[in-house]
Amino acid sequence: MNELLKQNISNHVTFSEEELQEFGKYFQLKTFKKKEYLLKQGDVCRFEGFVVSGCFRIFTFDQKGNDNTLYFAARDWWLMDNDSFMHQNPSSLNMQALEDSEVLMINRMDKLMLYEKLPIVEKLFRIMSQKALVAWQRRLIRNHCETAKERYQNFITTYPSIASKIKDKQMASYLGITHEFLSKIKKR
Repeated sequence: MNELLKQNISNHVTFSEEELQEFGKYFQLKTFKKKEYLLKQGDVCRFEGFVVSGCFRIFTFDQKGNDNTLYFAARDWWLMDNDSFMHQNPSSLNMQALEDSEVLMINRMDKLMLYEKLPIVEKLFRIMSQKALVAWQRRLIRNHCETAKERYQNFITTYPSIASKIKDKQMASYLGITHEFLSKIKKR
């Protein structure tokens, strides 16, 4: 089993060695080149992924063709489109590699099978979902209550390794501001 994945899940629950080995069997390592898409808007998300190396940008296009970044997923992060994965409907999201990357992927059927086979897996994903929901809630509050400069400072302080990998245009998209406004913030 991949050591990084093993460390990640041990932060949430305690698996026996046998459970870890069984869990790891259901993941396949896939590589993605820089700019390659893991998921495109309109496709159905049939996987959940764990980033072993590299970085992804998860974004959507609005009706005017502008892209809006929801989040970034770097080493030791999980990524998927929850809505599309759960309901098997077309995704509203794009997932694109910002650099050459590796992802351990599990498909929907295997994940559901693991829930039955190893009940602790359901506990693991419930805990991870709760933590992700808290992170989304905090981001939503920041977006409504903090200035763009405060959001920028928070991002570069909280995620320095991601901030160093992304372009200013991608950062501005994540912060919900224009590239030009981000340039002004950075000059201050």
